[in-house]
Amino acid sequence: MTRTVPGRYCRSYDRRIVVERLLQYIDDIDDLIGAFGLVYERLRRLLLTILTLLVFLVSTGAGIVLAAWHPPIALATCLLLFVALLYRAVTAPSGDPLRSI
Repeated sequence: MTRTVPGRYCRSYDRRIVVERLLQYIDDIDDLIGAFGLVYERLRRLLLTILTLLVFLVSTGAGIVLAAWHPPIALATCLLLFVALLYRAVTAPSGDPLRSI
């Protein structure tokens, strides 16, 4: 073990402290970026949920208007959509049926 003169620091000890502090700063920056990523993911999910609800409401409204103005065309459209869903359910690979649709 090397002895140092009082009032002087060992250079290798200083380097270890500097490197450790640098690594702590880098870790803190990494944690901050991860926190921003979590906030971004929540906002993205919220926006996708809002968009999905808007599309659902608009398509429902369009279906109601179509059924009120042209019932035969609304019935034909409904049957085409139903047949398409049945076809997809039959031709989808086996597994969780809710994930395949």
